[in-house]
Formats: sequence, C-alpha cells, structure tokens
Amino acid sequence: MVHDLDPFALRISGDFGVRWYGLSYMMGFICAYLMIKWLARRQRAGLTPQMVGDFVTYAAIGTLVGGRLGYVIFYGPDLFTKFKSTFPFWGVLAVNEGGMASHGGMIGIVVAALLFARKYSVNALYLFDLVAVSGPIGVFFGRIANFINGELVGRPCDPSFPLAVKFPQDIYLWPSQEFGRMNDLASVTEKIGVSRETWLELLGKFRFDQNARDQVYAIMNKIIEQIQSGNTAAKEAIAPLLTPRYPSQLFAAVGEGLLTFLILFLLWRKPRKPGFIAATFVLIYAVVRITDEYFRMPDVQLGFRWLGLTRGQWLSITMFGVGLILMFVWTRASSLKIPGWGRGQSIKLNRK
Repeated sequence: MVHDLDPFALRISGDFGVRWYGLSYMMGFICAYLMIKWLARRQRAGLTPQMVGDFVTYAAIGTLVGGRLGYVIFYGPDLFTKFKSTFPFWGVLAVNEGGMASHGGMIGIVVAALLFARKYSVNALYLFDLVAVSGPIGVFFGRIANFINGELVGRPCDPSFPLAVKFPQDIYLWPSQEFGRMNDLASVTEKIGVSRETWLELLGKFRFDQNARDQVYAIMNKIIEQIQSGNTAAKEAIAPLLTPRYPSQLFAAVGEGLLTFLILFLLWRKPRKPGFIAATFVLIYAVVRITDEYFRMPDVQLGFRWLGLTRGQWLSITMFGVGLILMFVWTRASSLKIPGWGRGQSIKLNRK
C-alpha cells in the first residue's frame, strides 16, 4: 500500500490546523492522568486528585522539554546553533525538524518526578512506578502518530510482505542521496498539473539556481499533499517508484506501547517494592526498542554506528545496563511494599 494519510486531523488553512501528532500527546497525558488517578485510589497511596493533576502536569512538561532536548543532544546538536528569521527562530524550538527523542523524554520525566516528590514530600520511587506503567500508553499513541505522519520509516522489506508500506515522503531524500531518481518523478508531476518539460527544466537548474531548488521542493511538497488529499492518479503514478518498507512505527506502537503496558500493569496486580515497576519498565523498553530498531531506518544524519547498530540501539543498550543497576539497588533499598491494584491494603507513601 502507498501511505496517503493526512497528518492533520483538522486542517484549517495551509499548514495551520490540528495535527494527529499533537492529539497523540494530549491523549497520552489524559490516559496517564486517568490511569494514575485510578491506581492512586486503588492503592490508597495518599495522592489526591489535585496532586495527581499537578503530577501529570509536571510529567507533561518534563516529557516535552526532555524529549526535545534529548533529540537535539543525541541526534541533532547542530540545532543549538541554527537560527533563522522566521518563527520559531531557534532550531531547538523547531520541533518539525527532527521532533522528539523518547530517551530524552524519559530523562525529563525523571527530573519532573524528583521535583514533584521534593515539593509534595512523596516517595519518588512510587512516582517513577506510576509514570512507568502509564507512560507506555502515551508511547502507543505517539507511534501511531509517527505512522500517520510518515516519519521514522522502516527499513526496506520484501514487496511480498503483507504489511509493506510505501512512503511518498521518501522523495524528500532523493535530492541529496539519489538525485538521479528525480527524473522519474516527471510521471507524477504531470498528475498534479506540472508538465514533464517544466519539471525536467527545473531539475537541470537545481544545482546552481536557488529559485529552481525552491520550486522543486515546493512541487515535491505538493505531490505529498495531493496524495494525502486523495489524488488517486498521483498515488498510482508514484507507487512503482517507491521502496516497500516495514511499518516500523506500528511495530513500535505494539511493542514499546501496548505490550510494555500490559506486562507492567499485570505485574503490579500484586504488591511490589517501590521502584520495581520502574526498573522493569527500563529493562523491557530497552529490549523492545533494540528489537524495533532492526526494522526502522536510522536517522539520516547518523546512519549506522559501531557494529552496525543505530544510535537508538546503543542508547537502549546503555539503558538496559542502567535498568539492571536500578533493579538491584531499588529492590533492596527498602522492605516497604506498595499494594497491587488487585489488593485492598492501604499504604502511606509520604516522606515524613
């Protein structure tokens, strides 16, 4: 199939509107609030609904700030020095350039939980457990949004693979990586009102004429927008030119999101020591992410790293090592146990 999903849930005008990506974050935070509120009431941990709301707000800010800074630090440090005259002016704030990094988001949540625990005198490990079990719900929605956006695409796969997807967004890489393939798009431009002659003429000027380059990219944007708007002729014309890929975003939604949540949720049915759920999340997420990355293309500016692994895999390997240490330390630090959601005992988790 050719990916033709519109990233806008509601397009108001041009590039302004409500995007599925933004809605995915909103749904993630709403579900996290409901889950944490339910757990806190079920476990009788002393967190009031007001405190839960404040905590989710802390976690939301930590996720957004940490996720963006994480991407810039781990994948695009050049964004620190990238400035332009149009909004948002600074590369770090231009979330459309690279987006967010899940590892950075987790670090941001940890910082947010520590700040909240200090302010409200709540056991920090219990807060880590709460975000660990509810966070994968947000990851699930986020990965679905990645698929809708046609970003974080998968590696090439056999065309016979039943879930193979062809992403028109691949053409954005052709000018820098496979310029020879740009001529083939002439059959597609004709379906959106740009003649073959005009297209080939622009390509002939591409390397030395900035105006021609701008027009080429504008036409490529129009191709994507027309396909997303239901231009069947353009969709059929571009299909033979695209590479079939694994829907790695959907694999990640199931693995990093749904599967991780179900495992942690079921584990917490019984009483656990503070930090056990959080440490288990770190271990499970690291393993799932390492596996997912075998189906996902590495970031174009980084490619494959040492031993043929991606930056995300190396970060996850480090994460797994940290998870082992946390599991050892946290599960031996206290004899206290937090009631599972399937039991009715109460427990006082304030640090007083």
